[in-house]
Amino acid sequence: MKKRTFIIQILVLLVVFLHFGVISAIADFGDYGGSSDYGGSSDYGGSSDYDSSSSFGSSSDYSGGSGDGDGPGGIVGGIIVVVAIVVVILILPGAMRKNGSTGPSATRPAGAQITDASRLRPISEYREKDPNFNEPQIQEKISNLYVQMQNCWTGKNMESLRPYFTDAAYAQFDRQLDSYRQNRRTNYIERIAVLGVGLRGWYEQENNDCMVATVQTRIVDYTKDDVTGNIISGSSTAEKFMTYEYILVRSIGCVTSDQEKDAQTVNCPNCGSPLDINRSAECPYCNSIITVKDYDWVISSIKGVSQQTR
Repeated sequence: MKKRTFIIQILVLLVVFLHFGVISAIADFGDYGGSSDYGGSSDYGGSSDYDSSSSFGSSSDYSGGSGDGDGPGGIVGGIIVVVAIVVVILILPGAMRKNGSTGPSATRPAGAQITDASRLRPISEYREKDPNFNEPQIQEKISNLYVQMQNCWTGKNMESLRPYFTDAAYAQFDRQLDSYRQNRRTNYIERIAVLGVGLRGWYEQENNDCMVATVQTRIVDYTKDDVTGNIISGSSTAEKFMTYEYILVRSIGCVTSDQEKDAQTVNCPNCGSPLDINRSAECPYCNSIITVKDYDWVISSIKGVSQQTR
């Protein structure tokens, strides 16, 4: 009888997730901010050891063009969260009794699994193939993009970010953002601060160089109903300390330019016209969509490693 009641409760929970969607539970650019904290903890509220094995209580992540990174979202993410809850309810109490552990830390879900360190080659080795590679420059690029991404997410328009993502990553994030537009909801990201960006290493995959970075930030994150103006999830005062893994890619053989302006102005691969990619992702002459992957680093995936709310 108790088992049947339990199953009914889980089914009701699943229906709620499917009916209301996951938007009300997770937010920030890419929906990595959750209503519950996940992953490890550090001075920034992020993960220090990166030993987590799943994506903030689920096994799916957002993936970009390289196919390495992923992230939870949409109805599928909700189902996975429900499954994770079932597993926690069924398995965790017994494990806690066995180990004698109790308290919130015992039930804290893991963050996304980061790239295995054994796969990464050192940054010093990358400088051998690209003598002009500038670590502080790419750290600053990621930091600036993070702020732009959050502002575009709140504005529900990612068009200006188009050059800085792989095709697959951009399409996936824009689909998520479209669910906010269709449901007349706005996810507000405020008090944005990038606390640290570190490059862990790099590797080659297919025709790309892949650079792996850890990004630690602080945000205030809440979602409002556009019609009523009511906050439907999150908090306008609580601070979330986030840790992400970013994977950036560029074509093998591409090297850092001596002139920063050279990375800003490129020729359209379709018609050959000179373009300022910082102004538009679309060629004004032939209307081709431009990315900078063949000239500079673009984001192919983002993973939510940890969240700590204060």
